Amino acid sequence: MSEPVTIGALTLAPTGMPDGLAADAARVAGRLADLVEHVISGDPALTETVAFLRSMAATADGSATGSPGLERLVAGWSLSRAEVDLIVLAGLPDEHEGYAGVLRRLSPTGEPRASAGLAAQLFCTSVDERPRFRELLEAGTAVRNGILALDGDGPFYERPLQLAERLWSALHGLDAWPDAIPALTAPTATQGLEEWLETAAALRAVAALHRDFRATILVTADSEQVAFDRAAGLVWAAGVIPAAVELPPTVAPELERLVSVHACARGAVPLVRLGRPEPPAVAVAPAFTAHPGPVVVCARAGGTLARGSRPLLAVPVETLSGGARRRMWRAAVPALAGSAPLLAARHRIEPAAAAETAADVAAVELLERRAAELDDVTASVRMRAGLSLSTGVALVRPTARWEQLVLAPDRLTQLREALDRLLHQSRVIDDWGFLAGRPGARGVRMLFAGPPGTGKSLSAEILAGALGVDLLTVDISRVVSKWIGETEKNLAEVFEAAERAQAVLFFDEADALFGKRTEVSDAHDRYANLETAYLLARLEKFEGLAVLATNLRQNVDPAFTRRLEFVVDFDPPSAEERLALWRCHLPPGAPVEDDLDLEELAAVFPVVGGLIRNAAVAAGFLAAAEERPIARRHLISSVRREYEKSGRAFPGLPTDHTP
Repeated sequence: MSEPVTIGALTLAPTGMPDGLAADAARVAGRLADLVEHVISGDPALTETVAFLRSMAATADGSATGSPGLERLVAGWSLSRAEVDLIVLAGLPDEHEGYAGVLRRLSPTGEPRASAGLAAQLFCTSVDERPRFRELLEAGTAVRNGILALDGDGPFYERPLQLAERLWSALHGLDAWPDAIPALTAPTATQGLEEWLETAAALRAVAALHRDFRATILVTADSEQVAFDRAAGLVWAAGVIPAAVELPPTVAPELERLVSVHACARGAVPLVRLGRPEPPAVAVAPAFTAHPGPVVVCARAGGTLARGSRPLLAVPVETLSGGARRRMWRAAVPALAGSAPLLAARHRIEPAAAAETAADVAAVELLERRAAELDDVTASVRMRAGLSLSTGVALVRPTARWEQLVLAPDRLTQLREALDRLLHQSRVIDDWGFLAGRPGARGVRMLFAGPPGTGKSLSAEILAGALGVDLLTVDISRVVSKWIGETEKNLAEVFEAAERAQAVLFFDEADALFGKRTEVSDAHDRYANLETAYLLARLEKFEGLAVLATNLRQNVDPAFTRRLEFVVDFDPPSAEERLALWRCHLPPGAPVEDDLDLEELAAVFPVVGGLIRNAAVAAGFLAAAEERPIARRHLISSVRREYEKSGRAFPGLPTDHTP
């Protein structure tokens, strides 16, 4: 190895036997040493510079030439030898700090980069070659495609050569990306995608990827993340390497070229997840006009504009069938293979998300030294949902139980039938073929109608708990907006949050949104009807459990009721049901006086379950404050308070002498 060389305050040593790219740099260093020695002679300070360049050039003897990444750039864009030399010269400052110091000394502007003038002296052997040289740096293939550029705005020959950001590191085989391009990790889980990968659109895309066909593959789904996960499945099925990145909804041409160059240097297919634009704007798929191979773009369905001359292959994401989800869960969590049908009905997530959940469950099994349970899966899905809830939406973790619900037997039967419709849809829809191809076939839509306090919210919570998911409650007053388009935007966020969290969606006082449409007499009526139409369409596509609650059934638009699988009337409770409610809301451990006659209370006070609960709790606090058991007078006083709160006349009792 050559001896260290001192340049100013730096002591620099060659790095030993270089790789192909470093060897190319060393050979250019040798040519640069000749130039400094014979053309820019007469400066004694440059003697050390020449010595360093000679020492670096000596390391290239017998070394391989080029790098796989550089060869890919050459093949992809048919770069000339002259352009390769310019790329290597531009990369010298990133190869070794000694090169940067040399170039700083030789630069007319004092920058540690080679100027166009230095490149011309280095590579042009005659004046006749200069026009072609200038053309390469102004409009050559490497420049047009963002591999190389002239920086600054000074005189042409004083402008420095600039390689694409972090490209030199990528050419060395490092996974280095520019700061403006967030790199993503493409999921590798494909269990459950087998049916989708056999669709005609997916097969075309896989063939294009496998054959390196120059086309744009546009994968669209209800969310960008689902589209990205499915697109990764296409890439792995084709046996190619993805260069996964995230780009803004509208991509600047220079950013598009940067992705193209880095992907090509890695021998990878660009896998681009487009960000979501602010409504009403739409995302614009990057054209990648000059990219030499296929590109995969992932975006939201119906919200992306595709332009450019490249062939476009559209691949819509289809919902996984129940059978596919069963296979997915069996493969993801083998310990719960027997519960795969239940998991398939309960958690309608993508294979990539199921693989993440499986890792969480495996960690629990290992740390707690026990077998996996269904609740472990539910806890992981809930934790990974990562919801950012919009205004007017609240997430409720269900705690209510069936035994807390007092309803007429036929109403309870309807609730259990709705639950069965969700739990057994895999057999009925997938195995038996009912509702084949119908959008939203896996969803269940219910209307709960009845006065306040009759158990509508409680029933929704119990259904969510029985399914092992959360309850997403929607405050209608905060979702509806006076601004045109804002209500639809808010509703879209609500449905998306419910789908992402796999939650039961509960609209309380739903007639504010689902009310009867009006005759159009002004712009307000027209937009109100548009909101209703949007809601109808979105509700019909929803594949979970959606519950609409209203105090007045007659206020709900008949167009909605036709689309509902269940309409459950919550009538005021009978005397027998009120007795059951009083017993339910007075805990077994609560101390009571002998004079407490719940049958009397149930017979005399025709109140709903919500008021009974409030009165029971209030009586408990009254008794606790007196340090006595709960007595008849405590409950009667509490019931009187509930009547007053609701603006109703208190009927009293024949023997009621409470103050």
